[in-house]
Amino acid sequence: MLSRRNGILFVEDVSTVDIAEKYGTPVYVTSKLQLEKNVEAYKKAFPNAEKLYAVKANNNLTIMKIIASNGFGADVFSDGELYLSLLAGFERDKILFNGNSKTDAEIEMGIRAGVKFSVDSFDELRTIESIAEKEGKKIEIAFRINPDIDPRTHPKIATGLKESKFGIPEEQALKAYEMALKMKKVVPVGIHCHIGSQILDPSPFVLAMQKIGKIVAEIEKMGIQLDFIDLGGGLGIDYEGKGAPSPEDLSKALFPAYEELLSNLKAEPKLWLEPGRSVVGNTTILLTKVNAVKKGYKNFVAVDAGFNLLIRPAMYGSYHRVVVANKEGKEEELYTIVGPICESGDILAKDRMLPKVEKGDLIAILDTGAYGFVMSSQYNGRARCAEVLVSGSKTALIRERETLADLLAKQRIPEWI
Repeated sequence: MLSRRNGILFVEDVSTVDIAEKYGTPVYVTSKLQLEKNVEAYKKAFPNAEKLYAVKANNNLTIMKIIASNGFGADVFSDGELYLSLLAGFERDKILFNGNSKTDAEIEMGIRAGVKFSVDSFDELRTIESIAEKEGKKIEIAFRINPDIDPRTHPKIATGLKESKFGIPEEQALKAYEMALKMKKVVPVGIHCHIGSQILDPSPFVLAMQKIGKIVAEIEKMGIQLDFIDLGGGLGIDYEGKGAPSPEDLSKALFPAYEELLSNLKAEPKLWLEPGRSVVGNTTILLTKVNAVKKGYKNFVAVDAGFNLLIRPAMYGSYHRVVVANKEGKEEELYTIVGPICESGDILAKDRMLPKVEKGDLIAILDTGAYGFVMSSQYNGRARCAEVLVSGSKTALIRERETLADLLAKQRIPEWI
């Protein structure tokens, strides 16, 4: 996806300098080729599994359409993500409506759309039954089970620990399926868990498979033969250049546990996965222009992108590699890349050795395809940036840059003010 030509950083066959001149900065730039390679890696590693793209990672409609066209389903977490998934062309029977706090309106929308639900609580189960009764529909569900597994990742993205807000505690799983059996409008067809994100060791996934497998065996004794076991997503990517497991690595680790699980069952539930970050994370860079270089306590490089566009470093202390896109040379000085936001925490990259940086230079922040634009905001009255897709030597605008007028969208001033 990325290469150097005469010192200039290229995305596929397009110069980042040309992209910045044509579309302005800051701008997110995605490689279609890299996206398709990532999708193909999952198709090859898990040919018989159902792969549901985790829309929360990146909900750009063009990117979603490319993923949907490759036969993926969608894991959605809101009415908005469901709406986008239907527009993108994901098949309804491959959409799973996830989430720990669905509103009645969201549940109604999902029931009318005919998608499956991952049920997160007993209250939600009762609500689905009630709304499905009114709509005259039967709804297929899975229960999201909290298996109490430490994925050894950042605490804010560990979702399978017992103290997490997500899922029904594993000791209450059988009670949930017993309750569903007594209902007329819900049909339990699956089981679901999700242990976290940016996981760099496959072993927690294996442990999750083993724990869920024991529950499935007990569920089968109740007379329920499940259609699928959804292990969620969470496979990490190589942000730091130190390596990360591939989908193939995950497959090799998981399948012995999956086959052992099947050996203890009458049914053959299909394996479902929900990759997000590992599909889109390394497809995209954020290009940002240097407004000023200030030498003080540190060498501060002030750029035109801040945590309003990429919040991961401020929120999680996340590491993203950065390079000077418009020139290369010997790494001469230590720089800290900071944004224009009125917050001391608006730091995109700390203490990086780079070639001499000057006003007007172009900085590329790597691996920003997951939880980048999708978590952006208009904080400090800053309009959100454009998104561009690159395919070979072609570029296309896939999200327009906001204008100042967009800051006023949906605002109203009362007549009595």
